[in-house]
Amino acid sequence: MSLDKLKEKIKAHPDYSKVGMVLYHNGVVRLTTREGQEVTGLSLTVDHDKLNQIIAEQKAKPGIVEVIVEIQENRDLNVGDDVMYIAVAGDIRENVIATLTETLNRVKAEVTSKTQFIK
Repeated sequence: MSLDKLKEKIKAHPDYSKVGMVLYHNGVVRLTTREGQEVTGLSLTVDHDKLNQIIAEQKAKPGIVEVIVEIQENRDLNVGDDVMYIAVAGDIRENVIATLTETLNRVKAEVTSKTQFIK
């Protein structure tokens, strides 16, 4: 996973000339759970069928040119490691911000299953 390579993919899209905004999400393994417990890392599994469905739905939204989701899966990640990148490219900020928000929320709720390693 590389944020630079992700940016290159977006810029290489054949409809990039229609893009007025690109937003990137970079999820990182944090030191504590939401409840405040200290963690040493985490591992994720991914439902690829559901992920592909969500990406297709998001790409079909008005003004959206591209949606890319990359997730580190099936490996132990340490605090500070990148977990997930999401890129949304589109015409105007209202469309792009809403699509990134919905994509992120759905991926977290419907696609990934997380195991945190508690210290």
